[in-house]
Amino acid sequence: MSDDLLRQARHWLLQDPDPDTQAELSGLIEREDLAALRERFHTKLEFGTAGLRGELGAGPNRMNQVTVMRAAAGLAGVLGPGRHVVVGYDARHKSDVFARDTAAVLTGAGLHVSLLPGPLPTPVLAFAVHRLGADAGVMVTASHNPPRDNGYKVYWGDGSQIVPPIDSEISAAIDAVGRVDRLPLDGPGTLTELGDAIVDDYLEALTALPLGEARELRVAYTPLHGVGGATLTGAFLDAGFESPMSVEEQRDPDPDFPTVAFPNPEEPGAMDLTIALAAKIKADLVLANDPDADRCAVGVSLGDGTFRMLTGDEVGGLLAEHVIRHTTGDRMVATTIVSSTLLGKIARAHGVRYGETLTGFKWIMKAGPGLVFGYEEAIGYSVGSDAGLPVRDKDGIGAALTVAAIAAEAKQAGRTLADLLDDQARRYGLHATSQLSLRVDDLSLIADAMARLRAEPPAELGGRAVTAVDDLSRGDGGLPATDGLRYHLADDARVVIRPSGTEPKLKCYLEVVVPVTGDVADARALASRELAALTTDLDAILASGS
Repeated sequence: MSDDLLRQARHWLLQDPDPDTQAELSGLIEREDLAALRERFHTKLEFGTAGLRGELGAGPNRMNQVTVMRAAAGLAGVLGPGRHVVVGYDARHKSDVFARDTAAVLTGAGLHVSLLPGPLPTPVLAFAVHRLGADAGVMVTASHNPPRDNGYKVYWGDGSQIVPPIDSEISAAIDAVGRVDRLPLDGPGTLTELGDAIVDDYLEALTALPLGEARELRVAYTPLHGVGGATLTGAFLDAGFESPMSVEEQRDPDPDFPTVAFPNPEEPGAMDLTIALAAKIKADLVLANDPDADRCAVGVSLGDGTFRMLTGDEVGGLLAEHVIRHTTGDRMVATTIVSSTLLGKIARAHGVRYGETLTGFKWIMKAGPGLVFGYEEAIGYSVGSDAGLPVRDKDGIGAALTVAAIAAEAKQAGRTLADLLDDQARRYGLHATSQLSLRVDDLSLIADAMARLRAEPPAELGGRAVTAVDDLSRGDGGLPATDGLRYHLADDARVVIRPSGTEPKLKCYLEVVVPVTGDVADARALASRELAALTTDLDAILASGS
């Protein structure tokens, strides 16, 4: 076993063009650090609908130049010579290098590449694929993953993320790639380096979103050390809003994300600096993008100097009603199986069609014709229409702009987003959601937990009877098969359990619905207690098998 590991490592080293990973791997070979080599070579990063994502380092189980060049060669093999691919990248470690490697491999295979003009948000790449009529797109980003990670996301010609069977075709083509140091590079295809005009086109498209007329608003914002800051500021100014006030320490891209423990606006503590800024400037609204700016976090002033961060489901409900009120015709709104059931009730109340999909925007964008709004609870939103949608993926810039329009309209009427949420609670019932996650080092623990839950489903959770169970791996609920379980509980409560597609986590999505017959605050307090009871029971069930 040790000889085989060392042989694999030496073979990899021969084709590695990166001095950093060459030095890393040479050191491991010299020390015969079999544990570290096994971690890098016992398996490989698997290419799927989310592309590739993993820790930077040497070997097939890491993100590095060899892994990226193999992925680009696999994509080239599926597309074929003469096709057009747009390549973008964020500001993470090695993102620019990986983008250039991708362009070199694609042009070497006879494809034509348009390279975005610098580190930019993922929505700009998705927009550019569609706007330029390209056959595919590649975005080098790990979104909100830790600093040591990077990733490789592939879009198809309609500007949306790939879905099966394209992912399997690319994966098989990657497996057939030989040594990357023998790949032809830089021609006979062509490389075009795009200018700022593509960003200007994106910003112009955003101003056509349903933004209403009100513009008076004070916003505290953070790009969270990512690439969203300049683009979001441009969008606000072009649309006639005052420039948001940014958190100075987090304004510029920094791949080490020094002020946060985890570069995700949903993580505890990540929004502390922004909320402090909001209190200082007496902001009406708090906004944040994740590092590649495809997601948007929202906080609202409570009028007493404090702020409350909204859940993705709360923002989704507000955006949905706003979009429906500002559009006409045969329309659809869509969300995923793990998001709140509120959107279905909003759709029925307004007489528009409703779609429910598997998790991920790659599925939301294919929910059906007439799509004017889609969202997922993980603070991802797409606003527009399937005919004129600026971005056929989640777009944290467009979402932030539209939320600002809603808040400005409410402010003009002497109200806030919190008031609008109370209105929805009275109209549809208070839909309260939360999550519980089990992070593991050994992925087999997740498979074991899912098998145990299927074999021994709970009869009761949080004091509510389990009235039905959908095994999503069998396609229950009329959706394509996926690894997950959905528990229907008494009084419209619901729990969905599924493995994360991007992190080593088992994720539980909880929802309770509380009718509002008096004070909304009392309903929120009751919902909080009921979610806590569900969390306690689920925590005990998951802990029993760990």
